[in-house]
Amino acid sequence: MSFKEDVADLAKRAISAQAVAQTEEATKNAIVMPFIRVLGFDVFDPTQVIPEYVADVGLKKGEKIDYAVKIGSRIEYLIEAKSVSVNLRDAQYSQLFRYFHTCDANIAILTNGLQIWFFTDLEAPNKMDAAPFFKFDLLGYDENDLRELEKFHKANFSIENIKAAASTLKYLRGAMAFIEKQWADPDEAFVRMVAKDFYEGQLRTSVIDSLKPIVKRAFDDLFRQRVKRKIDVAFDGGGEETLPDVNEAKIETTEEELQGFMIIRAIAAEVAPVSRIVLRDAQSYCAILFDDNNRKPIARLHFNGKTKFVTVFGADKEGVRHDIEKVEDIFKVAAQIREVISSYS
Repeated sequence: MSFKEDVADLAKRAISAQAVAQTEEATKNAIVMPFIRVLGFDVFDPTQVIPEYVADVGLKKGEKIDYAVKIGSRIEYLIEAKSVSVNLRDAQYSQLFRYFHTCDANIAILTNGLQIWFFTDLEAPNKMDAAPFFKFDLLGYDENDLRELEKFHKANFSIENIKAAASTLKYLRGAMAFIEKQWADPDEAFVRMVAKDFYEGQLRTSVIDSLKPIVKRAFDDLFRQRVKRKIDVAFDGGGEETLPDVNEAKIETTEEELQGFMIIRAIAAEVAPVSRIVLRDAQSYCAILFDDNNRKPIARLHFNGKTKFVTVFGADKEGVRHDIEKVEDIFKVAAQIREVISSYS
């Protein structure tokens, strides 16, 4: 299989294991070891993968890191695994910091089997950065994420290329955080910078205050227009550009809808790349589309009423309703879902 297919298979495995692999050891066996194998390593060869790697760190003796991964004679990756039930934002991983310096490794990896965080030493040599430079989510990744992950494959490994990419991703993440912050609540300096190109008067404090909501609205409108253009392309449409209906703001994707989306992605992994399965929410239902194309519907999740049901489309675009009691019941119509996806791919 190709790398993309290997990752899709791993994603399917991760979703299936999510409900049962609740301990750290179960997570390692069900997802983490297969992940290491996807990166091109033989998990049963101790010259490549050393489980329960021990190194004395200062006064701490006999501490273990879950996996040390070698390329040639050098340890390149240190991997610390947590249970699938652990949120990585809350995880303690001080061992990774200590081992990273002692082992002179290049990459530290923290994972709960679903999310995979990659660290290196951009801030100071041989000192692991506090923040990951790359996060890969098996429950939701795209082609760009896949290309970044493939750089860690044994056959592609180049620490120079990885660190160059890490630096780019770090600054990209910083830029995105800044833009997101200004979008949510533009500060005075940002409003002044924007306003100087279109406001001819003196930018007094009262003027800045009046322009803040306008700048925020400009962000919103620009984003909506760009989305509209993408939708037009997906529809093979065009024509004059208009803003979406104001009711769009009332749409809220629920946790159950996200779970349903991930289940359909897991089902789809057998016949197509999961990145081609896209969620597009609406007020009355949540649509799952192939290639984000409204002409290629896969299913609609109707979870907002008293009765939950899923509409699964056939190759003829006719939808069939299936009542469900819980989100996991979507697996009962897996065959129909795979059939319609196969007709599009």
